[in-house]
Amino acid sequence: MVAQFLRLKLRLLGNIFRRSPWQVVGIVIGLVYGLGMAALLVAFLVGLRFVDDVALIRDGFVLAGALTVLGFIIVPLIFGVDDTMDPRRFALFGLPDRSLAIGLAVAATVGIPALVLGIVLLGTVVTWSRGVGEALLALIAAAMAFATCLLLARVATGIASLLLATRRARELSGVLGLLLVIMASPFIVVLVSVDWAGSGVQVMESLAGALSWTPFGAVFAIPGDAANGQWVPAILKLLIAAATLVVIWFGWQALVAKMLVTPGREASAKSYRGLGWFDRLPQSAAGVVAARSFTYWFRDARYWISLVIVPIVPIIVMVPLNLAGVPTEYLWLIPVPLMCLFLGWSLHNDTAYDSTAIWLHVVSGVRGVSDRVGRLVPVLVAGVLVIGLGSAVTVFVLNDWRLLPSILGVSTALLLAGLGVGSITSARFPYPAVKPGDSPFQQPQATGTITALVQSVTMLGSLLIALPAVVFAGLGIFVDPAWHAASFASGIGLGLLVLVIGVMAGGRVFDRRGPEMLGAAIRA
Repeated sequence: MVAQFLRLKLRLLGNIFRRSPWQVVGIVIGLVYGLGMAALLVAFLVGLRFVDDVALIRDGFVLAGALTVLGFIIVPLIFGVDDTMDPRRFALFGLPDRSLAIGLAVAATVGIPALVLGIVLLGTVVTWSRGVGEALLALIAAAMAFATCLLLARVATGIASLLLATRRARELSGVLGLLLVIMASPFIVVLVSVDWAGSGVQVMESLAGALSWTPFGAVFAIPGDAANGQWVPAILKLLIAAATLVVIWFGWQALVAKMLVTPGREASAKSYRGLGWFDRLPQSAAGVVAARSFTYWFRDARYWISLVIVPIVPIIVMVPLNLAGVPTEYLWLIPVPLMCLFLGWSLHNDTAYDSTAIWLHVVSGVRGVSDRVGRLVPVLVAGVLVIGLGSAVTVFVLNDWRLLPSILGVSTALLLAGLGVGSITSARFPYPAVKPGDSPFQQPQATGTITALVQSVTMLGSLLIALPAVVFAGLGIFVDPAWHAASFASGIGLGLLVLVIGVMAGGRVFDRRGPEMLGAAIRA
């Protein structure tokens, strides 16, 4: 039976090369890249065989191995994978649970990730071949690490197929994964800034020492401890690694048995009463567009992902600046204006998000000004909340209420300027966007440089319009607090002026280019 599963997996891998020529080229490039990276790592591991600092090598192996194990768990759980060997596909064959679990586990050894992992682990055997006992333990540890990673990947994939069956669940998991990646970037900056030549070795030693007694790093510390003469800890960690592998194996068997009697989940239909936002907003053209926009911002993943990312952006900016030595009292002035900048920028391609539904606006004769105003309402509401609450929190933390006019002026200018410029660009230069119902992480093909041009012009336009308010705010901080009033006046005045001009001009463009926008949506 195991041979049957292996042949099936090999056939599935072979079918990959029967796709279109460009897909095959991409697959071959990925395969060559993976094997090339594996070869470089093996060469590096072979070179470590002649390095005498065994303790340092062991600590590095434990940290790298723990990250590898964590990756085999996190990637399927957060991003999901297309499991061609899902146990539920074999539910009608009447196979025993244990036999099916064994066959699928062995079949998991056939694949590009397993191949790369196996090659690298064989390289670690060469690194620790400093004696007969060390080499034997290194070989056993490599085999156990290989089995542990692949079984964990199978378990994570099975759990993901159960939990991420619906589109909303996949979108939510993708958002969580994106947030984890974004929030990890400041920690990467911190790690890069650590003085590894000084205190870095001690930090790595203490962290690796703790991980080596956990299921994540025990198997990678076994040969290093043996090579360092610590045979008792090596044997104890061997027992920990073996117990971990046994637990994962029984967990995999239980998961297979559960999946065989669990049908695939389907999205449950929801029932709604009333018309939602359409009942709450004025019964006018602008009110109807605003109601539909509110509905999009709350239900459409393409929109609310933007809202989720906006508060994270200041963290990414503030951490490197803090490490660079920028005083804290200046760093606290960044979050609110930066969030307003990205909120205003978020509507620069809003028309394209309607896709072919834009035909309703064209055939119903909705005035362009009403369409532009309606789309601004949700972002304006969010922006007012950010400016009001954020400005109050900022001046409270800094304990300097004299800064309030400048924070309000700069933030308002960035928000309103972005909405004004975006009202024009979204009508005049809509570029292909993610279609309704598709994953918000898909990136459609865009012709030429229109995408980068529109994004850059909108962002740069917002910054230029807010520049006077920023300059006056700087004068208020460094020269005379009386300049804060000028920052407030210029920010509010220029922001409102650009918003009105942008809505009027964007409305005229919308009235004039309705058929062209519909044609662009159909071609996208």
